[in-house]
Amino acid sequence: MMNSYCVILTTAGRRDEADRLAELLVSRRLAACVQVTSIASTYMWKGKLNKDSEYLLLVKTTADRYHEVEAAIVENHSYEIPEIIQIPVTQGLDRYLGWIDENTRSA
Repeated sequence: MMNSYCVILTTAGRRDEADRLAELLVSRRLAACVQVTSIASTYMWKGKLNKDSEYLLLVKTTADRYHEVEAAIVENHSYEIPEIIQIPVTQGLDRYLGWIDENTRSA
């Protein structure tokens, strides 16, 4: 394993926005893979309890790409404060991690 790896979580309120963000991150080689799944979120926002359907994006990338991923999400997201959370990957199949390396290298 040459790099450190992570999964970055973000959410979107609409499927088209989630798909657009996923395609942007993969096409810019900021992520090797982005999975999108529908979720139900319960959260506080501006003093009010909210319950909404959202789309969770699981962004697979290298830790050194975090700041670029964050900037791309912030720049292209409709939320005032988008969720952007980095979770370190401490173990993984070497071939899979190598595939992440290969697909997040600058072209």
